[in-house]
Amino acid sequence: MSDDDWTSVERLPTAERLAAEALIVDVDGYEGPLDLLLTLSRTQKVDLRRISILQLADQYLGFINKAHSLRIELAADYLVMAAWLAFLKSRLLLPPEPGEDGPTAEELAAHLAFQLERLEAMRDVAARLMARDQLGRDFFARGLPEDVSLNRKVTYSATLLDLMRAYARIRTKDEFRPFVMDRDHVFTMEQALDRMRGLIGYAGDWAELTSFLPEGWDGNPMRRRSSTAAHFAAVLELAKRGQVELRQGETFAPIQLRRKEP
Repeated sequence: MSDDDWTSVERLPTAERLAAEALIVDVDGYEGPLDLLLTLSRTQKVDLRRISILQLADQYLGFINKAHSLRIELAADYLVMAAWLAFLKSRLLLPPEPGEDGPTAEELAAHLAFQLERLEAMRDVAARLMARDQLGRDFFARGLPEDVSLNRKVTYSATLLDLMRAYARIRTKDEFRPFVMDRDHVFTMEQALDRMRGLIGYAGDWAELTSFLPEGWDGNPMRRRSSTAAHFAAVLELAKRGQVELRQGETFAPIQLRRKEP
């Protein structure tokens, strides 16, 4: 302040001089006439949608007059807002002119209340956001991650035989059953030997071996092979004992036999 300003302040009454010498603090985040309107509207202690625009305009204009009396320089937007509020107050108090275009005073007042309500919501959200825990102040990031490398070395100890056994167990797990020989199509040598002892006495001249096969065992290939092998083994046993004679004319020719005379 200049020397003339200090001289004028000293000439003021004590109360006004103390008010003029009061410390004015400008806090970041509180700026603009709309913030001032929001602060003044809170003194009414009602919902922002139900505040009195006339009372709000009086409060704002009172603040502007007080600022001028304290020799505080105001920005142009504060003065523009004061002029607009004075205009809005006159529109609310005076009846509307017939044929006037544009929004009505009630619509302007409702829009101002909506702007204040939106600003209140924005400031509330900003306050809750800034109140959250901050990195480096309330919690801290983890240090450098550890450089851990994982090396895997797979060693196979199974041989090819082990793999084949495992595969066989899997394939035969559901179908495995103990081996049981099917005796329905098997003609044993003992059965053929007992049968040949009874038939050899009735054979006259040479007879083929296949003529001694039992009835019904020559239709099925499996039964025919079993009975033929059993009777061939039985005939060899009889020939070994000297009870029959065997002959075969050529290779793969039918085998013939007859009873050996004593």
